[in-house]
Amino acid sequence: MSDAIPFLAPRADVLARRARIVADLADLLPPECLVHEARELVPFETDAFVSHRRLPLAVALPRTTAEVAAIMRYCHRYGIPVVPRGAGTSLSGGAIPQEDAVVLGLSKMNSILEIDLPNRVAVVQAGVTNLNISESVSVDGFFYAPDPSSQLACTIGGNIGMNSGGAHCLKYGVTTNNLLGVRMVLVDGTVIELGGKALDAAGYDLLGLVCGHEGQLGIVTEATVRLIAKPEGARPVLFGFESSEEAGACVADIIAAGIIPVAIEFMDKPAIEICEAFAHAGYPLDVGALLIVEVEGSEAEMDATLKDIVEIARRHAVKTVRECQSATEAALIWKGRKSAFGATGRIADYICMDGTVPLSQLSHVLKKTTEIVDRYGLRVANVFHAGDGNMHPLILFNANDPEDTARAEAAGNDILKLCVDAGGCLTGEHGVGIEKRDLMRHQYSEADLAQQMAVRAAFDPGWLLNPSKVFPLEGRPAQ
Repeated sequence: MSDAIPFLAPRADVLARRARIVADLADLLPPECLVHEARELVPFETDAFVSHRRLPLAVALPRTTAEVAAIMRYCHRYGIPVVPRGAGTSLSGGAIPQEDAVVLGLSKMNSILEIDLPNRVAVVQAGVTNLNISESVSVDGFFYAPDPSSQLACTIGGNIGMNSGGAHCLKYGVTTNNLLGVRMVLVDGTVIELGGKALDAAGYDLLGLVCGHEGQLGIVTEATVRLIAKPEGARPVLFGFESSEEAGACVADIIAAGIIPVAIEFMDKPAIEICEAFAHAGYPLDVGALLIVEVEGSEAEMDATLKDIVEIARRHAVKTVRECQSATEAALIWKGRKSAFGATGRIADYICMDGTVPLSQLSHVLKKTTEIVDRYGLRVANVFHAGDGNMHPLILFNANDPEDTARAEAAGNDILKLCVDAGGCLTGEHGVGIEKRDLMRHQYSEADLAQQMAVRAAFDPGWLLNPSKVFPLEGRPAQ
């Protein structure tokens, strides 16, 4: 376990009042909604960024917005930090608590409140899983577009916190493009409404500010999300290339030609072998890199689009072009891709990075990523959303070896710096959390960071919400 990333020192006055705080929370919540015994706190000590962990002071599991507001009013009154938590699938440490913090988990707020098909929206509580929305409207011919690989488990509240994406967001956009409104509880317990069912709202775009706030501006308890009609048809196609550089160049040329498939996903050879061994999806094993390109529309539209894409792929010496022939085959293709992180975990520990780069730099960054990892004596498997340049190199290492862990973290930092230097950014959808917090100065100037922190402080002057995350610990305003 690595201790390289520090947390803020726990507030001694809060720790000293732990018993009183637990008793007071018990007055606000029924027994099944409060966790405070040490053994029961263990499942909440980390999220999917498992190399770091802290036991929280207590865990509150409210069922309603009113209960969330009561908890926030109490914690604000007594200066108690609060760490929001959805399903705990954060890969950047966004939901890791600290010893003086109450974890506010939204897993019990898991109801779909309204399906409004005439307006093509759904109103859901923040603890509803991503996939559950699509399943609830599928029979009516609709779906919710953002589809993270963890969509079976991840919740809408967490998706909003990190502005999550997914394989099909190339065409339909990420969470911010599919979010119309939220109900949010501010740090002092005030409940506000932003946006709604209308396509646009008057005034400042505070909804755009909230989407991606990483739990530092308030607690989202309900969301109004956009529903999209299912396409007439969809067809994933496998394109195999000799090298990652050729595959990356092909992606850039597809987008440059004005062709926007619904998805373009990338796997290099290590990722292909890992995913095929797990899912048996029929991926070609004799190629150096693979693209999963999905097109949609009528049969004629899909044929025409694929013809253009195949012509571009041939200019990059494509070795394999394989169209799926059935719904079962299509499901297997996507099972392999969406199982990539779990399948990799079967063979090694890994750190999953989340840098984003301009498509014109994709081949260059892929080549340099391999060089960086080789320099540290490690292995890497690349699997990511190629259409929007959102890279997810999986750096393989042995978590039981402190030196190996340190090398993996150093390699990850170098890759993220490479993404920024290539004209990209530190994160596309996983968020900053604690993982990238100390790299923020590589992307932003001190003036940029000061302005961002001023916006954050306008919502939470005492920095009680998710306090150890996003911004470097040094240089913050004194609390």
